[in-house]
Parts: sequence; C-alpha cells; structure tokens
Amino acid sequence: MIKLADRGNRISPSMTFAIASKAKAMKAQGVDVCDFSVGEPDFNTPELMREAAKAALDAGKTKYTPTAGLPELRSAIAEKLRRDNGLTYDPEQVMVTVGGKQALFNTLMVLLNPGDEAIVPTPAWVTYPEIVKLTGAKAVFVTTDEALGFKLSAQQLADAVTPRTRALILNSPCNPTGAVYTAQEIKALAEVVVEQQIVVISDEIYEKLIYDGLEHLSIGSLDDEIRKLTVTCSGFSKAFAATGWRLGFAAGPTTVIKAATALQSHSTSGATTFAQYGALAALQAASLKKTVEEMRTTFQARRDLIVSELEQISGLTCKMPRGAFYAFPNISQTGLDSMTFCEQLLDTEQVATVPGVAFGADSNIRISYAADTATLREGLARLHRFVASLG
Repeated sequence: MIKLADRGNRISPSMTFAIASKAKAMKAQGVDVCDFSVGEPDFNTPELMREAAKAALDAGKTKYTPTAGLPELRSAIAEKLRRDNGLTYDPEQVMVTVGGKQALFNTLMVLLNPGDEAIVPTPAWVTYPEIVKLTGAKAVFVTTDEALGFKLSAQQLADAVTPRTRALILNSPCNPTGAVYTAQEIKALAEVVVEQQIVVISDEIYEKLIYDGLEHLSIGSLDDEIRKLTVTCSGFSKAFAATGWRLGFAAGPTTVIKAATALQSHSTSGATTFAQYGALAALQAASLKKTVEEMRTTFQARRDLIVSELEQISGLTCKMPRGAFYAFPNISQTGLDSMTFCEQLLDTEQVATVPGVAFGADSNIRISYAADTATLREGLARLHRFVASLG
C-alpha cells in the first residue's frame, strides 16, 4: 500500500464541492434538485469577454505567456486597482494566476513557514485553513459574533496576535456570511496590522457585489504603511461570471510577487493564454460596467427575496448579508447540527445547501442565491416545508 505524505493526510476535501457533486449526480438521475450549494453566478460570461477569447484562439494565441501573465493584462489589472481601489501598484507587482484560489495559495506558500500562525476570522471560506495547513503553519481561528454581523473587531485581532503570528486573512465581502466591513472597521484593523507588523492577505473577490449603498474599501489603500504589508487577491470569477475560466490575480510588494511567481513557474506556469485575452478585454471595456451593475442589482433583489422568505420560517433566523451572494441562516432552534440538517434537507426535499460546520459555524447553513428567482422560490418553499416537518 502506498503511504501518503503527511500533507496529503492533513487536507480535507471541500465540503462545498462534495455537496455540489452529490446534487449534480441526483440531477443526472432525473431528480429535481434545487442546488444552492456552489458560489457560481448563473449568468453567462459577458459576450465581449467570450468574443475576445475566441478571437485570440483564431489568431493563434495559444502559446505560453510569461509565468506572471500577459504584460498588457498585468498593466490593465494595475490600472483597475488604481482606478477602482485606490491601490498603487506597478505592473511588476501584479501576477495573474489560475483562479483566485491560486493567488491565495501562492501568496500563503511564500509567506508562511512551519510553526507560523495565520489568523482566520470565522465563519470563513473552507479553503483558507486548508492552504495554511499545506504551508505547515497553524490557522488560528477567531470566532466572530453573529449578533454583530460576523465581523472581526480590532480588539479581537489584537488579542489573537502572538509572537508566531505572521498573517491575517481578511475577506470582505465575506463568503459565507455576506459581511461587508465598513471604512471605520477596516481602518481599525489596519492600525493593529501596522502596529504588530503582520501581513494581511485581503481576499476581495466579491468587491463588485455589495448592496444597500455600502462601498468597498481595500485595506491596502489607506496609506503606504499598510500597503507595504498587504497582498490583495481577487479574480474574474464572480464579477464577470467566469468561474470556469480560472483567472485570478495577486498584487503586493515586489518581493512577495516575485517569490509567488517563481513558485507558480514550477506548478501551473502561466494561466491559459486565450482566457487572459478575454480578461484583458473585460477590463478595458467601459461597457461592461453596466453588465456588472445589472448582475449586482439582480443579486440584491434575490438577496431581498431570500431573506424575506427565511424570516417567515419559524425556527430560522438570518442576518442580512450586505455583499456576495450567500445567506447564512442560523438553524440552532431546529435542534439539528448543520450536517444533519443539510443531509436531511437534500434527501427529503432535494434542496442542496452547505453545512455551516464547513465554515466553522455549526449553528448555520449556507445558501447561495446565485440561482434564478423561480428556483429560489421553489427551494425556499421546500425548505419551509422541511423545517415545519421537524416541529
């Protein structure tokens, strides 16, 4: 029998994709499943982006690019960060990656040593602690307060820092809670980061999906001190409905990006060439701002619908998500843990959701509202019926 390396035994499969795979298998068997598991926009990738990728294919642009990405795409990302986020980076401080996940992976791999600690506010996306495990470092979980909107406070951050702390992973808007940090909250966290001289990995993949008039603030934009300690990670999956394109990026201090690029040169090399040309066209086209805004408006309407319906289900409560496309209702009054709840919901009512335990919150489940309104209404009716049957 082949013995796995220790790192192979430490990693847990993504529960999100496990649930999604089961739901897809049921659908393939003809079962009518309402799938609210995966965070994937149901919109098509904008035509302009698709056509640019097709044109690149037709022009024979199918060879390797530089490991860090097409120079013109890196320049366009640097310009986007300046224009939209107030972040000043040279193109050499930007790298294009095979999805936003790899941007995080590369960054953490070159920053963390075995024995280091990385602070992860929970509930948190399932992949953060798994990447930290792969580095040999320790994920230090700090539980945020549901009553306060699932947001890490500056005091909590300060209390969690130890001599081994190397990094903070910050996600706003947040998967799975939809929490959006205010400017005041971001500034308070930045003060602690600078005082303690730790690195903040700012995952801003959902920055274009914010509601209720709130605005996104990139922590690295506050001043030069915090910018030097920040690596900003994002990608094209959410805002441009391009999950399968596998295109992300990281921007940060030259030493970090140079090391992360060297790592990528021995793993995936550069991202898919013709996909990069599609991304370049998306960033350069002013017309796509309207498309992105239309998606955001649609998601907000769905958010309003799902929260309104959840409030009508006795035994469930739900904090209003301010960004991304997830609701994170509390199910503790049902008496079930999140895994049992989700398994029974899928088996009896054919509604796929993700157990909150995967994110560090066993009292909750995650519902993705990246689905059409008819599917949302049907799934919510089934959820209502399921919870009623528990009483």
